[in-house]
Amino acid sequence: MSILLDERSRVLVLGITGRQARTHLTYMRKYGTHVVAGVAPGRGGQEVEGIGVYETVRGAVAEHVVDIAVLFVPGSGARDAALEAIDSRIPLVVVLAEGVPHHDTALLLREARRRGVRLVGPNSQGMISPGKAKLGGTGGAFPERMFLRGPVGIVSRSGGMGGEIGSALTRLGIGQSTYVSIGGDLLIGSAFADLLPLYEQDPETHCVVLFGEPGTGHEEQAAELIRQKRITKPLVAFVCGEALEKLPRGMSFGHTSSIIARGLGSPVRKKQLLREAGALVAERFTDIPQLVRQTLR
Repeated sequence: MSILLDERSRVLVLGITGRQARTHLTYMRKYGTHVVAGVAPGRGGQEVEGIGVYETVRGAVAEHVVDIAVLFVPGSGARDAALEAIDSRIPLVVVLAEGVPHHDTALLLREARRRGVRLVGPNSQGMISPGKAKLGGTGGAFPERMFLRGPVGIVSRSGGMGGEIGSALTRLGIGQSTYVSIGGDLLIGSAFADLLPLYEQDPETHCVVLFGEPGTGHEEQAAELIRQKRITKPLVAFVCGEALEKLPRGMSFGHTSSIIARGLGSPVRKKQLLREAGALVAERFTDIPQLVRQTLR
Protein backbone atom coordinates (compact mmCIF):
# COMPACT_ATOMS: atom_id res chain seq x y z
CA MET A 1 0.00 0.00 0.00
CA SER A 2 0.92 3.67 0.03
CA ILE A 3 -0.68 6.92 1.09
CA LEU A 4 -2.52 9.34 -1.22
CA LEU A 5 -1.12 7.98 -4.50
CA ASP A 6 -0.57 4.67 -6.27
CA GLU A 7 -0.67 3.23 -9.79
CA ARG A 8 -4.49 3.08 -9.70
CA SER A 9 -4.95 6.77 -8.86
CA ARG A 10 -6.73 8.60 -11.68
CA VAL A 11 -5.02 11.95 -12.21
CA LEU A 12 -6.26 15.16 -13.83
CA VAL A 13 -3.56 17.64 -14.94
CA LEU A 14 -4.55 21.31 -14.82
CA GLY A 15 -2.53 23.55 -17.13
CA ILE A 16 -1.62 20.51 -19.21
CA THR A 17 -0.63 22.45 -22.36
CA GLY A 18 2.03 24.52 -20.60
CA ARG A 19 5.72 23.80 -21.02
CA GLN A 20 6.31 22.53 -17.48
CA ALA A 21 3.21 20.35 -17.59
CA ARG A 22 4.15 18.81 -20.93
CA THR A 23 7.63 18.00 -19.65
CA HIS A 24 6.51 16.43 -16.40
CA LEU A 25 3.51 14.68 -17.97
CA THR A 26 6.01 12.62 -19.95
CA TYR A 27 7.97 11.76 -16.82
CA MET A 28 4.87 10.97 -14.78
CA ARG A 29 3.34 8.67 -17.37
CA LYS A 30 6.64 6.90 -18.01
CA TYR A 31 6.82 6.16 -14.27
CA GLY A 32 3.31 4.68 -14.22
CA THR A 33 1.06 7.57 -13.21
CA HIS A 34 -2.45 7.05 -14.58
CA VAL A 35 -3.30 10.41 -16.16
CA VAL A 36 -6.88 10.37 -17.44
CA ALA A 37 -7.34 13.93 -18.75
CA GLY A 38 -6.11 17.51 -18.73
CA VAL A 39 -7.59 20.99 -18.45
CA ALA A 40 -6.51 24.14 -20.30
CA PRO A 41 -9.00 26.98 -20.90
CA GLY A 42 -9.15 27.84 -24.59
CA ARG A 43 -7.51 24.53 -25.59
CA GLY A 44 -10.46 22.18 -25.19
CA GLY A 45 -10.60 19.40 -27.77
CA GLN A 46 -6.83 19.19 -28.20
CA GLU A 47 -4.64 16.30 -27.08
CA VAL A 48 -1.29 16.19 -25.28
CA GLU A 49 0.48 12.85 -25.65
CA GLY A 50 -2.87 11.28 -26.45
CA ILE A 51 -4.48 12.74 -23.31
CA GLY A 52 -7.69 14.66 -23.98
CA VAL A 53 -7.80 18.33 -23.01
CA TYR A 54 -10.95 19.94 -21.58
CA GLU A 55 -11.93 23.58 -21.21
CA THR A 56 -12.97 23.15 -17.56
CA VAL A 57 -12.59 20.78 -14.65
CA ARG A 58 -16.35 20.30 -14.70
CA GLY A 59 -16.15 19.09 -18.30
CA ALA A 60 -13.33 16.67 -17.46
CA VAL A 61 -15.03 15.10 -14.44
CA ALA A 62 -18.24 14.70 -16.43
CA GLU A 63 -16.34 12.27 -18.67
CA HIS A 64 -13.75 10.77 -16.29
CA VAL A 65 -13.52 9.55 -12.71
CA VAL A 66 -10.77 11.61 -11.07
CA ASP A 67 -9.03 10.92 -7.74
CA ILE A 68 -6.31 13.59 -7.86
CA ALA A 69 -5.92 16.97 -9.54
CA VAL A 70 -2.36 18.29 -9.90
CA LEU A 71 -1.94 21.95 -10.83
CA PHE A 72 0.81 23.07 -13.22
CA VAL A 73 -0.56 26.59 -12.94
CA PRO A 74 1.33 29.80 -11.99
CA GLY A 75 0.74 31.33 -8.57
CA SER A 76 -1.42 34.10 -10.00
CA GLY A 77 -3.87 31.57 -11.45
CA ALA A 78 -3.67 28.88 -8.79
CA ARG A 79 -6.66 30.11 -6.80
CA ASP A 80 -9.18 29.85 -9.62
CA ALA A 81 -7.80 26.54 -10.90
CA ALA A 82 -7.77 24.97 -7.45
CA LEU A 83 -11.28 26.28 -6.69
CA GLU A 84 -12.53 24.56 -9.85
CA ALA A 85 -11.08 21.26 -8.65
CA ILE A 86 -12.38 21.76 -5.11
CA ASP A 87 -15.86 22.68 -6.34
CA SER A 88 -15.87 19.44 -8.35
CA ARG A 89 -15.02 17.59 -5.12
CA ILE A 90 -11.92 15.91 -6.47
CA PRO A 91 -10.65 14.16 -3.30
CA LEU A 92 -7.02 15.36 -3.51
CA VAL A 93 -5.82 18.65 -5.01
CA VAL A 94 -2.05 19.25 -5.29
CA VAL A 95 -0.91 22.84 -5.82
CA LEU A 96 2.68 23.00 -7.08
CA ALA A 97 2.99 26.77 -7.59
CA GLU A 98 4.95 29.01 -5.29
CA GLY A 99 4.08 32.65 -4.96
CA VAL A 100 0.39 32.01 -4.34
CA PRO A 101 -0.91 35.05 -2.39
CA HIS A 102 -1.69 34.18 1.22
CA HIS A 103 -5.25 35.46 0.99
CA ASP A 104 -5.82 33.16 -2.00
CA THR A 105 -4.49 30.20 -0.05
CA ALA A 106 -6.67 31.08 2.95
CA LEU A 107 -9.71 30.94 0.67
CA LEU A 108 -8.61 27.58 -0.74
CA LEU A 109 -8.11 26.14 2.75
CA ARG A 110 -11.58 27.24 3.78
CA GLU A 111 -13.27 25.87 0.68
CA ALA A 112 -11.34 22.59 0.75
CA ARG A 113 -12.35 22.07 4.37
CA ARG A 114 -15.96 22.88 3.56
CA ARG A 115 -16.07 20.45 0.64
CA GLY A 116 -14.15 17.64 2.34
CA VAL A 117 -11.22 17.89 -0.10
CA ARG A 118 -7.60 17.27 0.90
CA LEU A 119 -5.27 20.02 -0.31
CA VAL A 120 -1.50 19.60 -0.59
CA GLY A 121 0.56 22.75 -1.13
CA PRO A 122 0.92 25.45 -2.32
CA ASN A 123 4.65 25.34 -3.03
CA SER A 124 4.61 21.55 -3.09
CA GLN A 125 7.10 19.77 -5.33
CA GLY A 126 4.63 16.87 -5.59
CA MET A 127 4.81 13.31 -4.29
CA ILE A 128 5.91 9.82 -5.21
CA SER A 129 5.00 6.28 -4.22
CA PRO A 130 8.15 4.54 -5.47
CA GLY A 131 7.59 1.92 -8.13
CA LYS A 132 3.96 3.00 -8.54
CA ALA A 133 3.33 6.62 -9.51
CA LYS A 134 4.51 10.19 -9.07
CA LEU A 135 3.10 13.70 -9.28
CA GLY A 136 4.76 17.00 -10.13
CA GLY A 137 8.50 17.43 -10.33
CA THR A 138 9.40 14.87 -7.67
CA GLY A 139 12.25 12.69 -8.88
CA GLY A 140 12.62 14.58 -12.15
CA ALA A 141 13.18 12.56 -15.31
CA PHE A 142 14.78 9.59 -13.51
CA PRO A 143 12.94 9.04 -10.20
CA GLU A 144 14.22 5.47 -10.03
CA ARG A 145 17.69 6.88 -9.33
CA MET A 146 16.46 8.66 -6.20
CA PHE A 147 13.61 6.53 -4.87
CA LEU A 148 13.25 2.83 -4.15
CA ARG A 149 10.14 0.98 -3.03
CA GLY A 150 10.29 0.09 0.64
CA PRO A 151 9.12 0.76 4.22
CA VAL A 152 10.09 4.38 4.96
CA GLY A 153 7.67 7.29 4.62
CA ILE A 154 9.09 10.75 3.97
CA VAL A 155 7.26 14.02 4.57
CA SER A 156 9.10 17.30 4.03
CA ARG A 157 8.59 21.06 4.00
CA SER A 158 11.34 21.29 1.36
CA GLY A 159 10.91 19.50 -1.94
CA GLY A 160 14.61 19.46 -2.68
CA MET A 161 15.64 18.16 0.73
CA GLY A 162 12.92 15.51 0.69
CA GLY A 163 14.44 14.24 -2.53
CA GLU A 164 17.89 14.27 -0.94
CA ILE A 165 16.58 12.11 1.91
CA GLY A 166 15.13 9.62 -0.56
CA SER A 167 18.40 9.54 -2.47
CA ALA A 168 20.46 9.03 0.69
CA LEU A 169 18.26 6.13 1.79
CA THR A 170 18.20 4.57 -1.67
CA ARG A 171 22.01 4.57 -1.83
CA LEU A 172 21.96 2.36 1.26
CA GLY A 173 19.28 0.08 -0.17
CA ILE A 174 16.55 1.46 2.12
CA GLY A 175 13.32 1.97 0.18
CA GLN A 176 10.40 4.30 0.71
CA SER A 177 6.62 3.88 0.80
CA THR A 178 5.45 7.40 -0.10
CA TYR A 179 7.21 10.76 -0.10
CA VAL A 180 5.09 13.92 0.14
CA SER A 181 6.40 17.45 -0.30
CA ILE A 182 3.93 19.47 1.77
CA GLY A 183 5.28 22.91 0.75
CA GLY A 184 7.20 25.65 2.48
CA ASP A 185 4.64 28.46 2.38
CA LEU A 186 3.23 30.07 5.50
CA LEU A 187 -0.20 28.59 4.74
CA ILE A 188 -0.43 25.04 3.40
CA GLY A 189 -3.23 22.57 3.02
CA SER A 190 -1.70 19.47 4.64
CA ALA A 191 0.77 19.76 7.50
CA PHE A 192 2.76 17.01 9.21
CA ALA A 193 -0.09 16.43 11.66
CA ASP A 194 -2.49 15.83 8.77
CA LEU A 195 -0.33 13.23 7.03
CA LEU A 196 1.37 11.34 9.86
CA PRO A 197 -1.89 9.51 10.76
CA LEU A 198 -2.03 8.20 7.17
CA TYR A 199 1.47 6.75 7.51
CA GLU A 200 0.43 5.32 10.89
CA GLN A 201 -2.40 3.41 9.20
CA ASP A 202 -0.32 2.24 6.23
CA PRO A 203 0.97 -1.32 6.76
CA GLU A 204 3.76 -0.77 4.22
CA THR A 205 5.25 2.11 6.22
CA HIS A 206 7.42 1.01 9.17
CA CYS A 207 8.94 4.38 10.04
CA VAL A 208 8.71 8.00 8.89
CA VAL A 209 11.33 10.67 8.20
CA LEU A 210 10.23 14.27 8.79
CA PHE A 211 12.18 17.22 7.38
CA GLY A 212 11.24 20.42 9.18
CA GLU A 213 12.17 24.08 8.95
CA PRO A 214 12.05 27.26 11.03
CA GLY A 215 8.73 29.02 11.43
CA THR A 216 5.12 27.88 11.94
CA GLY A 217 4.08 25.29 14.52
CA HIS A 218 3.88 22.25 12.25
CA GLU A 219 6.73 20.32 13.88
CA GLU A 220 5.35 21.12 17.33
CA GLN A 221 1.99 19.66 16.31
CA ALA A 222 3.73 16.51 15.11
CA ALA A 223 5.51 16.21 18.45
CA GLU A 224 2.18 16.49 20.24
CA LEU A 225 0.73 13.62 18.19
CA ILE A 226 3.68 11.45 19.19
CA ARG A 227 3.38 12.49 22.84
CA GLN A 228 -0.30 11.52 22.81
CA LYS A 229 0.59 8.09 21.34
CA ARG A 230 -1.53 8.83 18.30
CA ILE A 231 1.60 8.20 16.24
CA THR A 232 3.39 5.07 17.42
CA LYS A 233 5.62 4.22 14.47
CA PRO A 234 9.23 5.39 14.80
CA LEU A 235 9.82 8.90 13.55
CA VAL A 236 13.20 10.32 12.53
CA ALA A 237 13.20 14.12 12.43
CA PHE A 238 15.61 16.70 11.09
CA VAL A 239 14.88 20.40 11.60
CA CYS A 240 17.16 22.82 9.79
CA GLY A 241 17.75 26.52 10.33
CA GLU A 242 19.19 27.06 13.81
CA ALA A 243 21.32 29.86 12.36
CA LEU A 244 18.15 31.91 11.78
CA GLU A 245 17.70 32.22 15.54
CA LYS A 246 20.76 34.49 15.64
CA LEU A 247 19.27 36.97 13.17
CA PRO A 248 17.36 40.10 14.24
CA ARG A 249 13.77 39.32 15.10
CA GLY A 250 11.44 39.27 12.09
CA MET A 251 14.12 38.49 9.49
CA SER A 252 13.90 35.30 7.48
CA PHE A 253 15.59 33.51 4.62
CA GLY A 254 14.22 30.72 2.48
CA HIS A 255 10.56 29.76 2.51
CA THR A 256 7.90 32.34 3.35
CA SER A 257 7.05 30.50 6.57
CA SER A 258 10.50 30.76 8.14
CA ILE A 259 9.95 33.77 10.41
CA ILE A 260 10.58 33.00 14.08
CA ALA A 261 8.38 35.20 16.26
CA ARG A 262 6.73 35.24 19.69
CA GLY A 263 8.42 32.00 20.73
CA LEU A 264 6.97 30.06 17.80
CA GLY A 265 9.03 28.46 15.07
CA SER A 266 12.37 28.04 16.84
CA PRO A 267 14.27 25.04 15.40
CA VAL A 268 15.91 24.44 18.80
CA ARG A 269 12.49 24.32 20.45
CA LYS A 270 11.06 22.11 17.71
CA LYS A 271 13.87 19.58 18.14
CA GLN A 272 13.48 19.63 21.91
CA LEU A 273 9.77 18.90 21.74
CA LEU A 274 10.22 16.16 19.16
CA ARG A 275 12.96 14.53 21.20
CA GLU A 276 10.94 14.73 24.42
CA ALA A 277 7.95 13.17 22.64
CA GLY A 278 10.05 10.18 21.57
CA ALA A 279 11.23 11.00 18.05
CA LEU A 280 14.80 10.32 16.99
CA VAL A 281 16.22 13.75 16.13
CA ALA A 282 19.15 13.98 13.72
CA GLU A 283 21.60 16.77 14.48
CA ARG A 284 23.22 16.44 11.06
CA PHE A 285 21.64 15.51 7.76
CA THR A 286 24.11 12.66 7.38
CA ASP A 287 22.73 11.11 10.59
CA ILE A 288 19.32 10.44 9.01
CA PRO A 289 20.09 7.16 7.18
CA GLN A 290 21.71 5.59 10.21
CA LEU A 291 18.83 6.55 12.49
CA VAL A 292 16.40 5.08 9.96
CA ARG A 293 18.41 1.89 9.79
CA GLN A 294 18.34 1.78 13.60
CA THR A 295 14.53 1.98 13.67
CA LEU A 296 14.15 -0.71 11.02
CA ARG A 297 16.28 -3.10 13.04
